[in-house]
Amino acid sequence: MRKIIYNMGYFFAESKKIIQSNLMSNVLTVISIGLIFFIFSMVITGLKISNRMMEIIQKDAEIQIHYDDKMSDDKVEELLERIKGLDGVLDTWIVDEEEAYRRMEDVLGKEADILKLFDENPFSPFIEAKIDLAYMDSVFNKLEHLEGVQYIRDNREILERIKNISGILGILGSLIAAAVAVSTFITVSHIIRQGIYNNREQINTLRLLGAPEPFIGFPFMLEGLILTLAGGLLTAILTVFSINGFYSLVATPLPFIPLPPREHLIEFMILVITCLSAILGIGGSLFGISSARKS
Repeated sequence: MRKIIYNMGYFFAESKKIIQSNLMSNVLTVISIGLIFFIFSMVITGLKISNRMMEIIQKDAEIQIHYDDKMSDDKVEELLERIKGLDGVLDTWIVDEEEAYRRMEDVLGKEADILKLFDENPFSPFIEAKIDLAYMDSVFNKLEHLEGVQYIRDNREILERIKNISGILGILGSLIAAAVAVSTFITVSHIIRQGIYNNREQINTLRLLGAPEPFIGFPFMLEGLILTLAGGLLTAILTVFSINGFYSLVATPLPFIPLPPREHLIEFMILVITCLSAILGIGGSLFGISSARKS
């Protein structure tokens, strides 16, 4: 370890020479890696945003439980408490006739005048419950067997679609992450092998002088690390601009959309990009060095 630190200046100087020996190819490699990472970062950003929205939607998933109008207030309160005690029910409350009427006015908008044709309020009170989507089926089954419950108005189909979309996004993100990792790994290893081939005479000279293999290979590993970190830096810049642009377009005019805090999202993405760049840079370089030795 001390020898590596002591010779670090030499290693960086050699890495610089290797990069400059095929500068245009390495610049294009950095741009390619940056764009590949950018696709990955956009997928991860989308997953973070969708997961945040899913968390909020899960917390705000509400169903309407209509009960027998002839039930006394005590019976309604008893039913309310029984519903509240079910696993997966986060909160319950009663929506009276006036609130139900007002909600329908909001839904109808300009067509709300049609409600004035009724001499009396046509809406009945009901119980509204906030549920955890993970317990959705269990809650519905138990509610259907509660005494006094006439029918349940729910968005089960919508909630199921939300769960399915979340699962698809997770699978898609994993596949893209794997594709990005493999493509970057192959690109870096190919560049390293090309660099070793172009410098084979110098490498043979070092071997004749008795230089150990780690000493010979370290500048090439640094080359791969520098290229991926440079690509990661390009990705980070593009990602920050994209996130800021997205938040300006969406978060400002539509503040009710449950987006994660911008600063936290940017910090998380920069951390992910940096770690990914370092891991793939070192891994791809070592693979390239190893395969070059065998060939």
